[in-house]
Amino acid sequence: MARNKTGEDGPVIIKKYANRRLYDTARSAYVTLDDLSTMVHDGVDFVVQDAKSGKDLTRQVLTQIIIEREAGEQPLLPVDFLRQLIGFYGGSMQSVVPDFLDMSMKALMQGKARYDEQMRGVYDSAPLGLFEEQMRRNLRVFEDTLSMFSPFAGRTGSARTETPPQQDAGPVEQADLDELRAQMAAMQAKLDKLGKTD
Repeated sequence: MARNKTGEDGPVIIKKYANRRLYDTARSAYVTLDDLSTMVHDGVDFVVQDAKSGKDLTRQVLTQIIIEREAGEQPLLPVDFLRQLIGFYGGSMQSVVPDFLDMSMKALMQGKARYDEQMRGVYDSAPLGLFEEQMRRNLRVFEDTLSMFSPFAGRTGSARTETPPQQDAGPVEQADLDELRAQMAAMQAKLDKLGKTD
């Protein structure tokens, strides 16, 4: 966890001034939105406050970072998603959407963490032959996929029977599934409650 200016555990305080400049109190330096984006990537927790009133501006500043990223060469959010998200503002579903998005993002991050862990284990311990075999399997799957769209389908041969069976979910994955089910049940209860009030 990041340390604040006084050395105590807690989020870094970023002060936003009337001239739109951002001041990192932990580093005693002015920072840019790019610097804040890097802090997010590095897992540094921070809070943006209005320098005069102390009002929390974190949401607005994070949204501003997203807007700048979306205006770049590699946008992340699909246009249809943005349209649907805008459509939820002011509707009966608005109170449910934040929880749903938060739960979905947490599930995505848990999946990414598991994938990263598995890949670290593979790269640390797997012999070169394992990588070669995996590359051959990937190539066979790729060829099979291409053959489905090719007028000469069947020429490359099928590898569908050669793909390894999926492993059963381990105890950690089962716990994650149970947690997601509980969250989905809570969200369904909210939806049911909203449906009764409409």
